Amino acid sequence: MTVQAHQFQIFIRDIRARMPFRYGIATLTQVPHLMLILDLEMEGVRAQGRAAESLVPKWFTKDAEAPYGQEIQDMLRVIQEAACHALEAGPQPNPFQLWTSVYESQNTAQTSSDPALLRNLGVSLVERAIIDAACHARGQNLAHILRDDALGFDGHFFYADWTDLQPRDFLPAKPLSTLIARHTIGLGDPLRDDQIPPAEQLDDNLPQSLAAVIRTYGVDHFKIKIGGDVEADLARMHEIAELMDELSLAGQFTLDGNEQYQDFHSFLQFWEALARDSDLQDFLQGLLFIEQPLHRDAAMQEEATQALRDWEDRPPVIIDESDGDKEGLARALSCGYQGTSHKNCKGIFKSVANLGHLQRLRQLNPESHYVLSGEDLTNVGPVALLQDLAVLANLGITHAERNGHHYFTGLSMHEEGIQQAMLQQHPDLYHQHRWNGQECAVVAIQQGRIQLGSVTQAPFGYAGTVDLDGFTSLDQWDPSLYD
Repeated sequence: MTVQAHQFQIFIRDIRARMPFRYGIATLTQVPHLMLILDLEMEGVRAQGRAAESLVPKWFTKDAEAPYGQEIQDMLRVIQEAACHALEAGPQPNPFQLWTSVYESQNTAQTSSDPALLRNLGVSLVERAIIDAACHARGQNLAHILRDDALGFDGHFFYADWTDLQPRDFLPAKPLSTLIARHTIGLGDPLRDDQIPPAEQLDDNLPQSLAAVIRTYGVDHFKIKIGGDVEADLARMHEIAELMDELSLAGQFTLDGNEQYQDFHSFLQFWEALARDSDLQDFLQGLLFIEQPLHRDAAMQEEATQALRDWEDRPPVIIDESDGDKEGLARALSCGYQGTSHKNCKGIFKSVANLGHLQRLRQLNPESHYVLSGEDLTNVGPVALLQDLAVLANLGITHAERNGHHYFTGLSMHEEGIQQAMLQQHPDLYHQHRWNGQECAVVAIQQGRIQLGSVTQAPFGYAGTVDLDGFTSLDQWDPSLYD
């Protein structure tokens, strides 16, 4: 088998949120949505692979001072660099080896001070495009190509003590058919309808407040953003708990620190206030895990990790932004954390390896709790969301943070052709939504669940071809909107 990348193209469409999404130091209102197309030859068959990503501000760097326009240029630069590395790699034995060549080239150049998350954003987009092209070239879907070892996966690249396990040995026998939607509660999100000022009320007939989301979608899993201010975070938890009690909802939730606490002492102040608050005891029974409470610069430092090890009766604490390279989970486990998150923008092969590693640790330490969670970066269709769902289904992750469908009005940012294609090819995932004489395709969530049947049957998430109508080639795109 030989695999070779021949050329790539980048297209962009600017999309605007239906409501602001505040997470940590950033608030998203509009964002460039990028599509990468990679031409690949595999076993003599030519195929195109696609990957997509919204260039979300601040998450990859968490630099409060950097202008958003400059961050976008940095993201575009690392994506183009990774795509060029794919072309420079020449013929490779298999898709995995092509990806490792890109990964090593991107991470050994060290020509800038780019954070690891940013460097590997480009690598992850190329990885998705490689996998997509391989699925099309072989006429197989992701489930088969992963389990048949058609990608050439080698866990030794991630873990020196990896045995001869293949993905089929630890992946679920078949991908999941449904996903529990863990609804994101942003820092600025209204909890009740009467908290929305008249001037900010939306007219798209989609839920806006948390109470409306629960009524409309039937969700019972949540991701609560906290902001690093003990009193404000505690007050927010009280408000959410009171609403859940009024709705007679015994939900489950995760806490996302978004790197907002600078040291464990400050975070433990918040946790101890929660733990001793008699009004929150029933609510806290639903806590699943805590995600990245500390800034990545502090999360792995000895002072922080010693405080983590000394924290008795702690819930599982996992990393997210600290997981920027292939060694992220191993470092985290050695520091006392209990897992990490999967996001396609952090890497698919890496998460496959992480799952295998955690499965082995569970066998060796059955009394310990290890987590590979599913998190979202405001993913939207027609490609990014569906590839993300396909990976989650194949990893066997039963619930995942979902927020793209809430902060954007379905697929209304795309042309009619794209929307109709999604409705026709993925009728279990999308349905037609109408309001005030308008209509668009929106994600269908019923009883808190998302159906994955059409997503897992497709080659890699999306079925058919994706119309680029409405997208602009990178050389014609105007970035001044973000200056």
